[in-house]
Amino acid sequence: MKNRDQIIAGITHGDINGVGYEVIIKTLADNRVMDSCIPVVYGSPKVAAYHRKALNISNFSFNNVRNAEEANPKRANIINCLDDNVRVELGKSTEMAGVSAIKPLEMAVDDLAAERIDIIVTAPINKFNIQSENFNFPGHTEYLKHKFDVSDVLMLLVSDNLRVGVVTGHIPLKDVPSGITKELVVRKIEIMNKSLIMDFGIRKPRIAVLSLNPHSGDSGLLGEEENEIIMPAIEEVAEKGILAFGTYPSDGFFGSSAFTNFDGVLAMYHDQGLTPFKALAMDEGVNYTAGLPVIRTSPSHGTAYELAGEGRASEKSFRKALFLGCDIYKNRKMYDEINSNPLKHHNLDTRSEVPDELPPDEEPNNEQE
Repeated sequence: MKNRDQIIAGITHGDINGVGYEVIIKTLADNRVMDSCIPVVYGSPKVAAYHRKALNISNFSFNNVRNAEEANPKRANIINCLDDNVRVELGKSTEMAGVSAIKPLEMAVDDLAAERIDIIVTAPINKFNIQSENFNFPGHTEYLKHKFDVSDVLMLLVSDNLRVGVVTGHIPLKDVPSGITKELVVRKIEIMNKSLIMDFGIRKPRIAVLSLNPHSGDSGLLGEEENEIIMPAIEEVAEKGILAFGTYPSDGFFGSSAFTNFDGVLAMYHDQGLTPFKALAMDEGVNYTAGLPVIRTSPSHGTAYELAGEGRASEKSFRKALFLGCDIYKNRKMYDEINSNPLKHHNLDTRSEVPDELPPDEEPNNEQE
């Protein structure tokens, strides 16, 4: 990881007809953000100006730059990734909006791979209108997994006191049971454990693993996945020193606030993990892609077409995503520094060096003076 005096945060503008620019502008309008990073938006000054006018924001402007290297450390910067024919239609899903989301994402990811920026924060896209020859993925997570050629990643929802990952992500519910294997559960636990250590600075994380079936299968009465797949996976990672526990039925686990006893929670499918998470932390939750060699965060909400242009969208989640990305960058840097030149291991147990019997002239004097 390249050393920098200040973190350069790449931001993609997402769907131009949604609330992306609203939450970006509201976040970057606070100059204190520049104390943490140099923001560089990959988007369109024309589209940004359209949103500023629609939102009646007059006390904010972007600094236009050609590339990340030109970014002003005291300003909110923007790189023009689109031509001037782009058209905004607030609150609508359009083909142009999908096309307009791809190019900034590609440019930002290329810069991230080349270390011209340090982290990437992605504003929401529409998973339907973005589909094309250049983007044939269910979402950002799968796209980034492909771009950085990693075997697996973990979608991790993060708030101040809760981190929830999912074994199966963007797949139909009917495909979830057949999609869950022991090997997959093991892999997801390992990714979560490594991320909690490296990205969040937790030395020995405790991970809760949820059941697939109600009541953890009721000893097989309601399903065998717990006994045949999930518990064997927990036992396997335990042999590797990972502190994973379960299985826990989701309803009682979240209803009783048991999640507060763990550093991470692994759900079996999308809504099992994201529904309680968003009920507890919707406004300030962050979506983080764990398992990548790079850092990507995003707000936990979608395009919110119904709020576009009305000035009512909350920027809290986006702001949290930006700051979390910066925090993870610092944690990874610290982790790399600690592990680049670890102290030589010394055996502090010196009992084996003490002979069973001391020579007569060295016998301790046990008499009290």
